[in-house]
Parts: sequence; structure tokens; C-alpha cells
Amino acid sequence: MNALYDVPAPAKLNLFLHVTGRRPDGYHRLQSVFMLVDWCDTLHFETRSGGQITREDQGPALPADDLTVRAARALQTASGTPLGAHIVVQKRIPAQAGMGGGSSDAATCLLALNRLWRLGLSAAELCRIGLTLGADVPFFIKGHNAWVEGVGEQITPITLPPARFVVVKPAEGLETARIFGDPGLKRDTETAIISGFAANPYGFGHNDLQPVARQLCPGVSQALEWLAAQGLNGRMTGSGSAVFAQSLHGVQLQGAPVSWQVRVCNNLGVHPLAGWAPSDDL
Repeated sequence: MNALYDVPAPAKLNLFLHVTGRRPDGYHRLQSVFMLVDWCDTLHFETRSGGQITREDQGPALPADDLTVRAARALQTASGTPLGAHIVVQKRIPAQAGMGGGSSDAATCLLALNRLWRLGLSAAELCRIGLTLGADVPFFIKGHNAWVEGVGEQITPITLPPARFVVVKPAEGLETARIFGDPGLKRDTETAIISGFAANPYGFGHNDLQPVARQLCPGVSQALEWLAAQGLNGRMTGSGSAVFAQSLHGVQLQGAPVSWQVRVCNNLGVHPLAGWAPSDDL
């Protein structure tokens, strides 16, 4: 096997996001539920001898040292393999949206190259590598919708009922560091429990980052107001700027600004690559 084509990297939505405190090292303590959706990037991988890692972008240009390249190099270092790879990225998940696109690409890269290079690393080993790349990467490697705590490293798999969502990404993006560094961010939300969430999974809680994001990015407010005009109760995912709402019936999606991305998504029960790494029962 010298190549893997059409390998998916799904996005996630944060059903809620509570900031419950701040650690002495400055990182914020969070609670959230990460839910996989069928808005995906697609990656292609070909083995290269000599250890060189190259990347080709089909879609928006990515930074030269993006998370897929960093993931491939980290896997090389951890495994000691002499092999390299050429990676093609068809980017569809918008950047700076709070949908985890970069982290998902990195996770798919680790899972695919682990298979392509015949390394046999377990999901737990890949998660340890992934955590050095970003707090969300292990979630995508584990491949299950999850209750997430800590700084994102405490992941408890959960089952969510099938549902459909309208996702709106305004033209502007948001940098996570700007929101978490804002003095107006609420950092003392009371700790929640899974049973409280389970009683109302698609209406539970709120996103503590949303008020700050609305001040920093007018597009967030405009997108939420547009969803409300469609009769939908929206909230921001992650650190934004994308917003979403559960859709219980068909909605008219015309009339959004042409610079926005508007998409109807279904949630996923498991990641499309679940089982690609040994011991993937984490």
C-alpha cells in the first residue's frame, strides 16, 4: 500500500462551552461537548522515500507549516520511520470558525500515515503525539462524540441522538487567543454534570465565549440574528466565528450574505476513521 485517497477529516461543533476557572499556568478550565458533523475536509496521502514531507493545497492556501505537516513530522520523529509522504488537502472546513478543522486534519494525518507507513501505533500513542499539536487533536483520534473537560484533554465518550443543524460561518474569523485574553470573559461558570446535559443535549448550557466574540466580530451577531430570523435559536461553536442551530424542520437558507458559508449538517455517531488505529476503544 503506497497511497490512501479520499480520507475524511470531519468538523466538530461545541454544543456548549463553559469556562469554569483558570489554572496557575494561565490555561482555562473548560467544560464542553464536542460533536462530530459531516462537514469534512478530504486528504490524500502518498508514500515518499527519503523522509521528505510535502503538501499540496486544493482549495484555500494553508500556512507552509500547517498542522498536517507538523503532524507528519511529529509521527516521523516518534516512530523513527525513514519514510516520507506527499499530502494533498482539499480544504472545506472554514478556518477560525471554532469547528476544529486544523486539529481534525492533523488527527486524520496521524491515523492515515500510521496505517500507510505500517507503524502499528495504538490510538493512545497517537493521542500523545496529537496532544503536542493541539488540545482538540486527541478528540478526533479517539473518534467519538465526547464530554470534554480540563483544557480539553479529559475526554469521556457519549452517545448523542441523531440531529440536523444549520451552520453559518460569517466572512470574518476569530483568533482564539484574543477571546481568552479578553478581560471581559466570564471565567467562573458553575461546574456541570453529564446527567444534566443528557436531559436536554441540544438546549443545554451556553457558550461563555460568545459575548466577547460578539464584541470583537460583528459577523457573529449578524449570523445569530439571521438564524433567529429563520426561527432558529443559534449559538456560537468553540471560539467562533461560526454559529449553529438545531433544525427540526426544513428552513429557507436563501438571503444570507454571499460572503458567508451556510450549510446544513448532520451529526455523526462516530468518526469515519474509527478503528484505524489498534486499541481504538478509548
